[in-house]
Amino acid sequence: MSRGLNKVLLIGNLGRDPEIRHTAGGKPVTSFSVGVTRSWSEADGQRHVQTEWFQIVAWGGLAEVCAQHLHKGDRVYIEGRLQSREWQDAAGKEQRSTEVVAREMIMLGSGRRRWIDERGDEEQES
Repeated sequence: MSRGLNKVLLIGNLGRDPEIRHTAGGKPVTSFSVGVTRSWSEADGQRHVQTEWFQIVAWGGLAEVCAQHLHKGDRVYIEGRLQSREWQDAAGKEQRSTEVVAREMIMLGSGRRRWIDERGDEEQES
C-alpha cells in the first residue's frame, strides 16, 4: 500500500485572538485564523494583492501555548495537515469546513523566535 502526504506550511498573521475550549474529556483545543498575503504584478504593471484566510486548530499542549502567547496581528509559522468536517446547521442544511490541524508553530516577528510542537514542548532561538 502506498503512503500519502497531507502537509501544510503557512507563514502569515493572526486575524483574531485564539479561542480556547476543552473537550468533554478535558483536552484543550484552540482555534484561530491566519491570513497569508501574496502580491504580484501583471505585464502592464498593475499590482495585485490577495489574502487567503486559513482556519487553524491546535490540540493539547500546543493549544494551551497558542491561547496564552498568540494575539491578533502576530506573525506565525504553522505546520500541520488539512482536515475537512461536515455537519448540519440549525436549519438542517449540510455544511462543510476545511481547517489546518497544527502540529508545530513558530512565533515570528520579534527579536526571539519560539518553536512549539504539538506536545507543547518549546525551544527558543535568539
